[in-house]
Amino acid sequence: MDDPDTTPLDVRRTQELKLFLFIVVLLFPILAFAVVGGYGFAVWMFQIFTGPPGPPA
Repeated sequence: MDDPDTTPLDVRRTQELKLFLFIVVLLFPILAFAVVGGYGFAVWMFQIFTGPPGPPA
């Protein structure tokens, strides 16, 4: 049956803590890596077609 020491509020607090840790430890670093890597890749591809930045020739 239900544990008398565990209230719905405690269960929700535990779930929210786990979700917060998942977001902070896994999701945000992965998203940051993907965004920075994607931007770098886009700049690299752009420079392949247009040449490196610099003064006009």
